[in-house]
Amino acid sequence: MYNGIETFGAIAEFRAKEYQEKRFIRFEKKDLTYNQFHFGGNKVANAFTKLNLIKGDKCAVMLPNCPEFLITWLGLTRIGVVEVPVNTGLRGDLLAHVLNQAECKAIVIDAEWVNRIPEIHAELEFLEHVIVLGESKQQPNILTYSFQQLIDNASDDKVNVPIEPSDRSLILFTSGTTGPSKGAVLSHRANFTLSRTCCDLMDYSPHDRLFTMFPLYHVNARYATILAALLAGSDVVMHNRFSASRFWDVCRREQITTFNYMGSLLTILMKQPERPDDKDNPVRQIQGAPCPPQIYESFQERFDIKITEAYGSTEVGLATVNRAETFRKGSCGKAVPNFEVEIHDENGETCPPNTAGEIVVRPKEPSIMFSEYFGMPEATIKSWKNLWFHTGDRGRMDEDGYFYFVDRQKDVVRRRGENISSYEVERTINKHPKVQDTAIIGVPSELTEEEVMAVVSVRDGMELTPEELLDACQDGLPHFAVPRYVRFVKEFPRTPSQRIEKYKLRKQGVTSDTWDRDETGYKVAR
Repeated sequence: MYNGIETFGAIAEFRAKEYQEKRFIRFEKKDLTYNQFHFGGNKVANAFTKLNLIKGDKCAVMLPNCPEFLITWLGLTRIGVVEVPVNTGLRGDLLAHVLNQAECKAIVIDAEWVNRIPEIHAELEFLEHVIVLGESKQQPNILTYSFQQLIDNASDDKVNVPIEPSDRSLILFTSGTTGPSKGAVLSHRANFTLSRTCCDLMDYSPHDRLFTMFPLYHVNARYATILAALLAGSDVVMHNRFSASRFWDVCRREQITTFNYMGSLLTILMKQPERPDDKDNPVRQIQGAPCPPQIYESFQERFDIKITEAYGSTEVGLATVNRAETFRKGSCGKAVPNFEVEIHDENGETCPPNTAGEIVVRPKEPSIMFSEYFGMPEATIKSWKNLWFHTGDRGRMDEDGYFYFVDRQKDVVRRRGENISSYEVERTINKHPKVQDTAIIGVPSELTEEEVMAVVSVRDGMELTPEELLDACQDGLPHFAVPRYVRFVKEFPRTPSQRIEKYKLRKQGVTSDTWDRDETGYKVAR
């Protein structure tokens, strides 16, 4: 047991004293022991203290999955600097928005992406330190530090900064709907609540080996894998990319006992050619969302694995779980013990069983979910209408207390595990001089979840090709947000107040005059 510890720095120190040279993380071919993790975090804490980063300051981290990301996460928490993990696909206005909104004083960034900082440097209001991991071919014309040199010159002694479980741990940005992305503020206790729920759900122990290929700027890899492994005394195999063809070979070679899934991962694995040894793998149970109901039984049978479903969000963590032992097909499960979950109508009244409404959540204990959208008090208050957190998702509950996800009320496209803000994609496209107006919608994917579709009207007298439009998108959007489908229309269906009626566009879906980049061979650069 870990004696009720509820801060990331403390649990890492506790496990290092217990396990010392036991492997904690394998990054493909590079191992990190519990001791290396612990003392590496101390080095980051001391190095960043010399840069005058103090408790309450904000530091962005824009790195791939690597040991340096982990020790940076640990080091920042030990001096109380609030971490702001940044999606590595962000650039331009979207990157500037995150750094400004979170008031980031510093950023730790991989050399591969450092050239994105000079492009927006004039717009950055708070940034003072750029700390670069690796050798950059193009040196930015701003003051930078070498991450490796800072660490090499730092002590690995403990830094004594008092950290409480209710202190801010990080700001995670979640997709905006009718406005820019919002930064959800999460405490150490909120993170631990999610990780403890995962440990209970999956019955993790020191004998387990977790596998993740999800990025460390997502809740899943951080708290459903890394912190969960620390709490259980497990170890982790972490990759930077998902490979469907090599996935089960990795599981066999590394003796993986469990992994989490998101987006289309299970569908993609099912589409792989069947092999005689599909059942011959060490994985006992997996958890995540969504598992399409039509493959639930066949996936378990083919790979001899139990599946547990869950529902949650960045703000809440896990709100409902559908345990493998009591699984109800098509459901996302029952409310976890720490939260109340209900279905409300537009008047805030509780819906009768099997009636669709908005999924709302509230905690039973303090500090176990997000506290605010940083710097956005109006958005925070709006999200907590009637003292319930409004998820923006529609669902229903049956007579036995099982919840069922129906669809999203908020204007977000869910593609392969990423929540994509329609607002931000529309804002980028509408900057194009030939574009009159844009509507971004989600259309069903053959894998699962959705694909991004842009419905565009062009200015009078101008011509615009889909390729030209997507070229412009690549300059301002992360790769996963670039639309797959483009449809040009002369005018949009609108309400009397001139809002685009997106529900009509969704109903029309992919029409015969819709352009599909996958059919043309158009490539989006990562």
